[in-house]
Amino acid sequence: MQIAGLQKLTLLDYPGQVACTVFTKGCNFRCPFCHNASLVLPGITVLPLIDEEQVLAFLRKRQGILDGVAVTGGEPLLQADLPAFLEEVRALGYRIKLDTNGSFPEKLRELTEAGLVDRVAMDIKNSPALYRDTAGTPGLDLAAVEASKDFLLSGAVDYEFRTTVVKGLHSRESLIAAGKWIAGAREYYLQQFKDSGDLVDGGGLGAYNEEEMRALAEAVAPWVPSVQVRGI
Repeated sequence: MQIAGLQKLTLLDYPGQVACTVFTKGCNFRCPFCHNASLVLPGITVLPLIDEEQVLAFLRKRQGILDGVAVTGGEPLLQADLPAFLEEVRALGYRIKLDTNGSFPEKLRELTEAGLVDRVAMDIKNSPALYRDTAGTPGLDLAAVEASKDFLLSGAVDYEFRTTVVKGLHSRESLIAAGKWIAGAREYYLQQFKDSGDLVDGGGLGAYNEEEMRALAEAVAPWVPSVQVRGI
């Protein structure tokens, strides 16, 4: 496992759980608004990678204090030894949340069927027509993303969909199209874009204000009644 960071306490990354967050390095997308560029871009390492055993030792000490572990990135499903790591985490009694961009549906299914994931947060980058541009990945296999989306919609595991909404990339029309694509989703969050100072490419990007974000959520609501605004 290439572990690039450990947030020892979070009340936000795993809804309803007192958790920690494990950040994996590497991603196959290049979303310009990504706020973890140092995890995504090759050749950039702000801090030394963290040994997997160090993380497991921390989790052993926090048994009975923390409820869950959120695994994010980057894209965690790029890690070949992720299943073995999650088995270790599960053996310690933790609930596990996995963040993913949805481009590895078979790996997602395998982890779920193995009982190694309790909740999945999948990014919905934009409407299908704008997906590749928004993900910064011209050769993206959208069929793989759709397969992950459909798997989660089947109810096989607890899940949420989320879209980071960015001026210059998202519009009312594109978000309505995204809402239609995931119609009936259990949970859908429109997240306000924030410039972390560690963006992949922040040129020409901006944030919608609170009023605009709520108006966008209202526009999506006919297809995804559960839609909520996050991060404002």
